[in-house]
Amino acid sequence: MRIPPLHWRTDHVLLLDQTRLPGEEVWLDIRTAGDMAEAIRTLSVRGAPAIGVAAAYGVVLAALEGADIHEAIDELAGTRPTAVNLFWALDRMRPFAGQGAKRLLAEARLIEHEDLEAGRQIGEHALRMFASGMNVLTHCHAGGVATSGFGTALAPLLQSKEAGVDLHVWVDETRPLLQGSRITAWELQKAGVSCTVITDNMAAHVMGQGLVDAVIVGADRIAANGDTANKIGTYGLAVLARAHGIPFYIAAPRSTIDYETASGADIEIEQRHPDEVRRRYGLLTAPEGVGVYNPAFDVTPAALISAWITEEGILNSIELDTTE
Repeated sequence: MRIPPLHWRTDHVLLLDQTRLPGEEVWLDIRTAGDMAEAIRTLSVRGAPAIGVAAAYGVVLAALEGADIHEAIDELAGTRPTAVNLFWALDRMRPFAGQGAKRLLAEARLIEHEDLEAGRQIGEHALRMFASGMNVLTHCHAGGVATSGFGTALAPLLQSKEAGVDLHVWVDETRPLLQGSRITAWELQKAGVSCTVITDNMAAHVMGQGLVDAVIVGADRIAANGDTANKIGTYGLAVLARAHGIPFYIAAPRSTIDYETASGADIEIEQRHPDEVRRRYGLLTAPEGVGVYNPAFDVTPAALISAWITEEGILNSIELDTTE
């Protein structure tokens, strides 16, 4: 089941506004590189692979509007620091800066196609890890609209129905922005996959009750040693999974592996606005002006990860230590 986050339309991009899910499916009309940068910054488009694809099309929009391509690339690169796919995609676009919009569009479409195919293959490889009757827990959202349509960690779960594998998915709410309850549960329902939403602090209880057989999450950056940055709360899940003897899987395309970053200690962690924690849907949920620490991601050490699943197959830590 493919759920794409954007569509190219001749001279602009139609972008699904993920901040409005699940209540509304609103498509934004993105016509400039600045519009795309703002959409990435404000999480209208989110998910590491989708950010990369969106940024690539943002470069095309810059060419169409006659803007300076390199300035547009720099603006797009400055939106979010942790997801390596953003920089990988912009590096793919940069060599074609002087070759016109048509050549840039061809490269953006290729990036999108490669990501779509990677998601399909990740799903096929990962589904081999699961069998009917299993309970799988996931955190945040790594589904169709976080990629080019098939997802990463959600890909095997979305594909399970067609494959005749009957799974039940525990969906972490994923605070503070609720990407799990808002978007993951929405996609699983659309695919007809059985799922139950829990708050993040219920995961230990559910594991302790023997109701989780495996955990699978996505990634925003994987260091050369296998340390993996993903949505805040992922590290805690990995610790819990190890304590309960539950396998913990990372699903991501090879483009998410950053061989120039030696370990998780070298990954820059994005800090988000305090009001994402202080306020929820217009309601004050903490005292006005109280101090807030709001990192968007944490880093799970490689030693806590059972396997990394990419489009090339299931990798172990030794294989991740090899260079490209």
